[in-house]
Amino acid sequence: NIFSAGLLIVSSAMWIHAALALTIMLTASNFVPSSALSGPPTFSIIDRVRNDFLALSRRSTTRHILLPKSRDAALALKQKMRNRVVDDDKFVVDVFSSAATKFSLDTTTSGDGGLLGTMMPQGYCSVQEIDRACFEAPLGEIYGPIESDYGFHLVLVCERTNCPKLDGPNTRVARTENGRTVCDSPQDGSHKSVSDQLIEVSIFLVGFWIAVSFAGGILAEAVCSLTDKLGKLS
Repeated sequence: NIFSAGLLIVSSAMWIHAALALTIMLTASNFVPSSALSGPPTFSIIDRVRNDFLALSRRSTTRHILLPKSRDAALALKQKMRNRVVDDDKFVVDVFSSAATKFSLDTTTSGDGGLLGTMMPQGYCSVQEIDRACFEAPLGEIYGPIESDYGFHLVLVCERTNCPKLDGPNTRVARTENGRTVCDSPQDGSHKSVSDQLIEVSIFLVGFWIAVSFAGGILAEAVCSLTDKLGKLS
């Protein structure tokens, strides 16, 4: 009947979705070489899903300093901070936060060392130039000046996830025992690799659609049984 046909179509779509998720999972974990995939079209779809996943799951903890519209003043402050980090072995986050408190014209963030937000997604910052810099500036480096309608900005990305092309395996700025600045990734498992995240999502999708498919089959059987009984009674 129409109900059974509709259920069959939905179940087929579920299994196709689950198969795609499984293919992505295997590709992400390097179980299936790219040459084993069924041609360039399939590979481009997987690449697109992977890139979309990265874009949606990127997060950044970033600080900024807003200065008057003077590029020379911004460059001078940037160099002064760099000198303290390189020559005096000061931790870059401490140096930047202190400068933000003293010099930033953005009163909403200067009291917190210029902190724009913690683990912000793309699109969080209302100023487009700064939002873009949160995911383009090198991790742990004083970046800028960036010009906006408000003035010139200096930016420091303190932590960022799912930007492997830009950051490699690193996800944060850390302080060494002697106070120097390094970029690393925590070893406590708090930040998972892109492949691990894709595998987890794919396993969830496969399990979810399998469960839904079985539930749909049980429901269809119950409906057919009920229909038969009602038919006999009539």
